[in-house]
Amino acid sequence: MSGARKARLAPITIFILLASIGLSGCASAVIGVGTAAVAASSTEKGLSTSVADTQIYAKLTDRFFKSDFSLLTAVDITVNDGAVLLTGKVKTPEEKILATRLAWEIFGVREVVNELQVTDTSSIKDLAKDLAASAMLRTKLISDSNISSMNFSIDVVNGIVYLSGVAADADEINRVVAHARDIRFTQQVINYITLQTDKRL
Repeated sequence: MSGARKARLAPITIFILLASIGLSGCASAVIGVGTAAVAASSTEKGLSTSVADTQIYAKLTDRFFKSDFSLLTAVDITVNDGAVLLTGKVKTPEEKILATRLAWEIFGVREVVNELQVTDTSSIKDLAKDLAASAMLRTKLISDSNISSMNFSIDVVNGIVYLSGVAADADEINRVVAHARDIRFTQQVINYITLQTDKRL
């Protein structure tokens, strides 16, 4: 390997090592960082994309640690080209919503797919209505040509619609909120949507 190439790879190697050290000793986080780095040489993503995904993974893991430590052990995080997939099992709907919101707060995240399963559903009064409301709202967002539907996440618990994601401008936020309020089973809308111009970590 030439000296120039070694010089280019050195900063990346240092970053990956620092990212793993900065995750408070969490074993799963270190494994995730290493996996993302190795994947750069075996997938079509390329090294720059893999490093960006590693940064997202590291920052989200750190936010889980600081906001709700239980999420570290309950949630599996996969990041692919800025798209975050959350899988695993959490105890309450509130923990699921929190995981989604924290993911959207990370700079570089362009989509969040939350497949977390809630194990304690005792607080949910009418799951069928919540699922119907979520499906109807997703359909409305997809049908609205002025909204980039993949940029938003929807959670509905007991008729309360929780919105998170990143909007291009205030008008897009207003359109998403308006659609949410127009859903038949909606009792309240809680908006966590941020603007692209807002500072994200």
